[in-house]
Amino acid sequence: MKISDEFIRCAIRAALDKKALDLILLDVAEIASFTDSFIICSGTSSTQNQAIADEIHFRLKDRGRMPNHIEGYRQAEWILMDYSDFIVHIFSPKNRAFYNLERLWRDAPRQDIAQAV
Repeated sequence: MKISDEFIRCAIRAALDKKALDLILLDVAEIASFTDSFIICSGTSSTQNQAIADEIHFRLKDRGRMPNHIEGYRQAEWILMDYSDFIVHIFSPKNRAFYNLERLWRDAPRQDIAQAV
């Protein structure tokens, strides 16, 4: 899978600029009807998770792209940002291990972020 969507690339760069950890991109288009891609990453604290979400929101808003919905921002243990064709998941390490979306969506092709942006 090649990252061709400018908004996904923008969100990934924003997350990386705020030091997001273990960032992956899953292509769920063939196995989910509600979105095409998941961006999944972790932060080391709720403050960092909020900073990652804020940076993604700011950069995409600057390009005219607003999320349909944001959940979990206040507690910041799992922030979900729904942009329709892609969904950003920002986890605390504990919640990422517990919910393990990578295992749940293991049939989805993964993109190597380091080579993609």
